[in-house]
Amino acid sequence: MKVTNLAAALIVAGLGFAAVPAHADIVRTGNVPPPQDVPYTAGTLQIHVDATDIDHRVFRVHEVIPTASGPLTLLYPQWLPGDHEPSGTIDALAGLVVKANGKTLNWTRDPFNVFAFHVDVPQGVHAVDVDFQYLSPQNRREGRIVMTPEMLDLQWSSNTIYPAGYYSKDIKVDASATFPAGWQFGTALDVASRDGSTVNFKTITYNALVDSPVYAGKYFKRIDLAPGSKTPVHLDVVADQPKDLDITPEQIKIHRDLVQQMYKLYGAHHYNHYDFLLSLSNKMGGEGLEHHRSSENGTGPGYFTKWKQDWAMRDLLSHEFNHSWDGKYRRPFDLWTPNFNVAMGDTLLWVYEGQTQFWGQVMAARSGLWTDAQFRDMLANVAATYDRGRPGLATWRNVQDTTNDPPIAQRAPLPYRNYQGSEDYYSAGQLIWLDVDGKLRELTHGKKNLDNFARAFFGMDNGSWVVNTYHFQDVVNTLNSIAPYDWAKYLRTRLDGHGPLIGGLESHGWKLVYTDKPSDALKAMEAHYHFANLMYSIGVAVGKGGHIADVLWNGPAFKAGLSPGMSIVAVNGHDYSNDALANAVTASAKDKSMPVKLLVKNFNEFKTIEIDYHEGLKYPHLVRDTSRPDTLTKLIKPL
Repeated sequence: MKVTNLAAALIVAGLGFAAVPAHADIVRTGNVPPPQDVPYTAGTLQIHVDATDIDHRVFRVHEVIPTASGPLTLLYPQWLPGDHEPSGTIDALAGLVVKANGKTLNWTRDPFNVFAFHVDVPQGVHAVDVDFQYLSPQNRREGRIVMTPEMLDLQWSSNTIYPAGYYSKDIKVDASATFPAGWQFGTALDVASRDGSTVNFKTITYNALVDSPVYAGKYFKRIDLAPGSKTPVHLDVVADQPKDLDITPEQIKIHRDLVQQMYKLYGAHHYNHYDFLLSLSNKMGGEGLEHHRSSENGTGPGYFTKWKQDWAMRDLLSHEFNHSWDGKYRRPFDLWTPNFNVAMGDTLLWVYEGQTQFWGQVMAARSGLWTDAQFRDMLANVAATYDRGRPGLATWRNVQDTTNDPPIAQRAPLPYRNYQGSEDYYSAGQLIWLDVDGKLRELTHGKKNLDNFARAFFGMDNGSWVVNTYHFQDVVNTLNSIAPYDWAKYLRTRLDGHGPLIGGLESHGWKLVYTDKPSDALKAMEAHYHFANLMYSIGVAVGKGGHIADVLWNGPAFKAGLSPGMSIVAVNGHDYSNDALANAVTASAKDKSMPVKLLVKNFNEFKTIEIDYHEGLKYPHLVRDTSRPDTLTKLIKPL
């Protein structure tokens, strides 16, 4: 039977309403010891991961956890930094066995906290042995692929269990891993020793271990991005095929310039060494996940070998690298947690992700990952989204509320993303910070800008990688130290209101316009993702095979009856193609009596939909406003 609420459950159980006193506490958090900031004196955890079963994509974990006799609660990580949500892969844990002195101990999963396991440790026992398997995804529907015949991503958050009751920084760990024979690896962890294909890492705190994934692969290349520096920075690349590792000196120089441009921006760094972990693969899932001393980055195999074609997503590395300063070192107060099973808060993601989105794209231009024209084309796409492509933000949602999206949707597909909103704190946040940059320039007559904020807010304590938290008022105070103004009202108006967010373009001397010609950026993204973006004309985005990915809320296609989930079979009586759809929109503009006629499939039904639209194709571009100085070009000029 289907039980939809507590009262119904009680009635079904024959208990009735009277069984629940009015004062009853029905909020269950589980019987889990809260974390305390005290040393874990029982000893150092020993963790070994066997990552050799690439056929089954199974990671096999063995741990030795020192402990005293009595109740012991073991935790599987739930709230993962960088994900901003309870994304721990508990569903993929299997085969859990706990032993002491060779005898199997019973464990019980906490009924109200499924990430917690309770064990009674017998008298005289000083350590328990824990074995389990992490059954990594077999296909993309189950999650991101992290193991293929050529490479793997060892994420310690999926491959460890740790004792409850302590801050994760107070637990010491000796970790090791065995990789397939002949594979090489990259990680922020320091190597203590090697024994064949097994690597033993130096002792580290548990929070730092989880923050230090390992990329390993059959085809591997390591590139020094800071030659001669006392603080090493490397690009560790794994690939599907050896040919994907054909990297030119010019490409290496651009990535070295990225490191130097970031140093010039902030004036300090927050690691003792840094590793960009980069996978070039059509098999292992794409990734963009920040860590303090490394980052996980996943692209298609042509990142280097198709440099001119596959440039649209090339701000990935600059974005994730920026997080070492913004998000990992300076961290919102509610995103810092004492361990990985305390809930996070996301109220300041418009700084954490929004300003990183801003600097990620600016640094892509300053370093040469993008040309100036490519930067402007990408910015035009972002601006158009918040000019015409987010009707929900203009009516019922605001940017601040979208910071709740990670735990709400957990990045699941949405039926009407443009109306519902989805993590808009990234790109809407980017536009807010572009606006702030313009305001700083105005207030200081061009003497100061967001570079000054970046150095003041993130550029202290060189070399330290101890988290430094902040609140909203700290952001306001730093802005006021650069240029006094009512920054609290300025920011809250944009975060909590429903007004336009493209004012930063105008303040930098550029305007957003729409023409019937797609930009190079849009063409690159359409080719990469195999879709057609007609959101600003008939109001539809169409994916591979005519599948409708999104329909603009109350746009022409929406009003005609089109919805996500349908598939376009034919356009004006001919087989569907992206070109056929664009040509039909163009034809409807020339002949006002001709609608865009689509044959669509909805479940097992077919029907014809006519879109009465006659304004032609519309694609976003930036053009100069010569009545204002061009400070956008100054913004992306290398330092």
